[in-house]
Amino acid sequence: MTSEQQKTDLKNLTQDELVEYAVSLDQPAFRGRQLLAWLYRPDITEFSQMTDLAKEFRAILTENAYMSSFADPITEISTDGAVKFGFRLEDGLMIESVLIPEEDRNTLCVSSQAGCAMKCRFCLTGQMGFRRNLSRAEIVNQICATQNWMRANEERLPGPEKNLTNLVFMGMGEPLANFDNLLAALSILTEQRGLDFSSRRITVSTCGLVPQMLELGEKTKVNLAVSLHAADNATRSSLMPINDRWPIEELLAACKDYPGKKRQRIMFEYTLFAGINDADVDARKLAVLLREVPCKINLLSMNEGGGLPYTSPPFERLLRFQKILMDANYTVFIRKSRGADISAACGLLAAKTTAV
Repeated sequence: MTSEQQKTDLKNLTQDELVEYAVSLDQPAFRGRQLLAWLYRPDITEFSQMTDLAKEFRAILTENAYMSSFADPITEISTDGAVKFGFRLEDGLMIESVLIPEEDRNTLCVSSQAGCAMKCRFCLTGQMGFRRNLSRAEIVNQICATQNWMRANEERLPGPEKNLTNLVFMGMGEPLANFDNLLAALSILTEQRGLDFSSRRITVSTCGLVPQMLELGEKTKVNLAVSLHAADNATRSSLMPINDRWPIEELLAACKDYPGKKRQRIMFEYTLFAGINDADVDARKLAVLLREVPCKINLLSMNEGGGLPYTSPPFERLLRFQKILMDANYTVFIRKSRGADISAACGLLAAKTTAV
């Protein structure tokens, strides 16, 4: 009998790789596509359930492969309806994802790494340090486990939409620092036989890894969000050490050259920190800085917590900042923080569910 450590986790394989895997087991290529169509159906946990596969092939799969999953996640539910999931990995590490239910959509904030090496000063995940990249299966299984929870808890979803509609790679880790596994996971997520998400419903956020940004635009059609948070290099470097490697000039040059779809606009994320980057002059500098980049701007208020040395400005300051940018003809949103009471808001993910 083959031990599970030696077996192949089929959730780690894209459609093309499943075809190759089937052929390696002396099966016709179409068996690989059939496998993908089964892997992501609800409640499929055993190869014996894949009834249109030959019995002999199912026996071969049982001997040589398995389907990983996240069973029994730790779940915390916010007073505002956000749901934080804690997923225990095989090596004992914990990662977190956050479901944000709304009337017309249900968005999952997905993690790509355990910890993070980017060391952004305002982010608790960055303060954890980097543990390791997540595998393709560990990325995809966050979505699968969330969908299972949603099917079992439809009454907790506020609107008529009961399915997961949007994915944002804004959880633990820097997605573009786990580039190969991110690309493979995106392939599984958008493949019609896989999880069948539209690329336009997926957003990948980055702190500014310039080479990988351009490659992402060349190889996928997903949306790009850039964590900017300042309009000058001195301020941005004080908040985000990555700016010393790729300063604002190089970052924006990559944004201008980003090979996205026509009319596709980059989303710039800008968190306001009281007394640091929230003045009228900062808004005016930002308006000049982004003039040549087709974009939208998402304003966020600093989520206080974890002993971080920053405070949130009054909401009136966000409104004033927004007005200056809108007067300069930008599309500007103020993103409402969700899940702060369970440490699920932006910047607060730090695997605190390990203590539950």
